[in-house]
Amino acid sequence: MAEVRVSIGGRDFEVACRDGEEHFLQSAALMLDNEASALNEALGRMPETRMLLMSGLMLADKTASLEDQLKQTPAPQAGLSAEDEAVIKRARKTEAQLGAAQAELAELRAELAEMQSQTHSAGSEAENAKAEREAAEAVLVELKSARDAAEERAKEAEAKLEEAQSKADDAGKRADDADAKVEEARAAKDSAVSVMQAMVKRMEEAAERLQKQD
Repeated sequence: MAEVRVSIGGRDFEVACRDGEEHFLQSAALMLDNEASALNEALGRMPETRMLLMSGLMLADKTASLEDQLKQTPAPQAGLSAEDEAVIKRARKTEAQLGAAQAELAELRAELAEMQSQTHSAGSEAENAKAEREAAEAVLVELKSARDAAEERAKEAEAKLEEAQSKADDAGKRADDADAKVEEARAAKDSAVSVMQAMVKRMEEAAERLQKQD
């Protein structure tokens, strides 16, 4: 298979053909290019797909018209002039070129369909990637919300712990105060007992002195 680069409507294409058919392919591409150039001049530059389709349709219309003319052309007779035979040969050559152009158009349409399929596949992959990214972002948002809630609960627990510690400190302080008061009461009791014992002793001594005086 041979690879031929052709230009149609200002765009280059790489087309495969059988060895030896390069000139037919180039002739067909030239006819398509003429139609595409006429379209560009009349309508302005258009998308590749539309250009190829409209050029092919215009060329196919001309092909059908020439085929009708050829069918109406009688077979060469012995008495035809050389000019008539040359016209018939050119017409048949044109018919062959148009057939090659139609085959080329079919190949271009197949390549275009494949390109559109690849584009659709790439679009589907992009949509899947977008959906996966959105799902991942949703998971991240959910995780962030859970983290914020956990941090809030941790702050509340810490505040309660500080409050409990403060209450425990207050209770400890009150217990220390109570212990101090108990010790103070014990000291007062011991002092009172000592005073009473001293008074009892003095009373006993006074009683003994009174007995001696009697």
